[in-house]
Amino acid sequence: MGSIFCALRDPKERREQGAIYTPAAIIRSMIAWAMNQRPEPVRVVDPGAGSGRFSIAAAQAFPKARIVAVETDPLAALLLRANAAVLGFTARLTLELSDYRHLELAEVDGPTLFIGNPPYVRHHHISEAWKDWFGRTAAEMGFKASKLAGLHIHFFLKTRQLARPGDYGTFITAAEWLDVNYGKVLRDMLGDGLGGASLHVIDPAAQPFPDAMATGAIACFTAGNKPPALRMRSVSSLDVLFDLSEGSEVAWRDLAQSRRWSVYLRKERPTVHGIELGELFRVQRGQVTGANAIWIAGAVAEETVPARFLRPTVTKGRELLRAGERLDDPSALRRVVDLPNDLSVLDATERRSVNRFLKWAKALGADKGFIATHRKAWWSVGLKPPAPILVTYMARQAPAFVLNACGAFHINVAHGLYPREPMDDETLLLVLRFLRGSVSSHSGRTYAGGLTKFEPGEVERLTLPRLDELREMAGA
Repeated sequence: MGSIFCALRDPKERREQGAIYTPAAIIRSMIAWAMNQRPEPVRVVDPGAGSGRFSIAAAQAFPKARIVAVETDPLAALLLRANAAVLGFTARLTLELSDYRHLELAEVDGPTLFIGNPPYVRHHHISEAWKDWFGRTAAEMGFKASKLAGLHIHFFLKTRQLARPGDYGTFITAAEWLDVNYGKVLRDMLGDGLGGASLHVIDPAAQPFPDAMATGAIACFTAGNKPPALRMRSVSSLDVLFDLSEGSEVAWRDLAQSRRWSVYLRKERPTVHGIELGELFRVQRGQVTGANAIWIAGAVAEETVPARFLRPTVTKGRELLRAGERLDDPSALRRVVDLPNDLSVLDATERRSVNRFLKWAKALGADKGFIATHRKAWWSVGLKPPAPILVTYMARQAPAFVLNACGAFHINVAHGLYPREPMDDETLLLVLRFLRGSVSSHSGRTYAGGLTKFEPGEVERLTLPRLDELREMAGA
């Protein structure tokens, strides 16, 4: 039935609703983990149930348990009811056609199993009312929550609210919460109240989510329980996923102090004497133009804007990917119009030319866009100074770290690394070469289509040896 639903609904539409259906191999592994818990659940809660893949598996594994399935899509809920009727567990099924965050549970004599694939919806599509609920509910439990959190984090919080000591559960979600700031509330919950037992991160090549090439994370938890360590492992294939009790133990005291959990999944752990890149560099995303078709210089700009306001700029990630270690030739780059806020600094001839350009830009609505209306002057893009090192923001491979030897500017397709203290060229190269050789796509977030994304904060949390160790490693 779920396969029929996926055929009926366009993948893009399902992704917007967070309806990413789970392969059978993953469901079997999660159910097998639940079957090893004691005592058996008297109730199973499947949030974001869809057509009922988890509900069906749980009903078969636990023939005495009541099934509470929560789903907002009437069509998916209809398919779930059909599945329940055919498979004979309608009498045990309570189907809530509602948002999981509204769910209330009665007291039962025995544990509740929470299991499923919470919908992945980014914060842009979550209402302010629900964001306020999220912040308020987290604060009531003693956690600090960010409004940038996606819907799957909301579902974990609701589960933390509903679960009672002795309840247990396992959810599969996208893995980005391991490292990003807005995932901290979930990391904190697993260490306090939700009772993280194990974590299994699935490589995107194993396709944990159909229609979306993204990294998956299965979190297993036991409410009210806090073992001294969390079992963690990285899985490259669904064939070896099965036993969710496996993994290397990582002490909770170490996890509580760590800003990135993915480092504990690498074969080589960060050295004790390592530092974060952010201790050496500020990482800033390039400027948003608001209208690339206008501000990336075309024929009109080249003809009217004085050359001193046309800045050679990295405007595409592939320009850095092609450059190799060094970006030397600014002539291969496009130029961005970067006019000053105060046009009175222009001489009369320049001002006449710039006015012609601005008249053309205004006719295209350049002064009306969201970015333009929030600038001090709508015509001033305000490029950041050239950064000594540039790094790609999003690509289908590891990020490209490039020495900006030609002093190019950059827009928001790349980040700039700015030393916090003066740094000579030799040291810059040592840092650059270490990053180029050590940072993989697994250090970022993998999205649909295999794109790996690095936000500035994620780049700043990359680890490397201290500068004196780097020099020793290089024989300097």
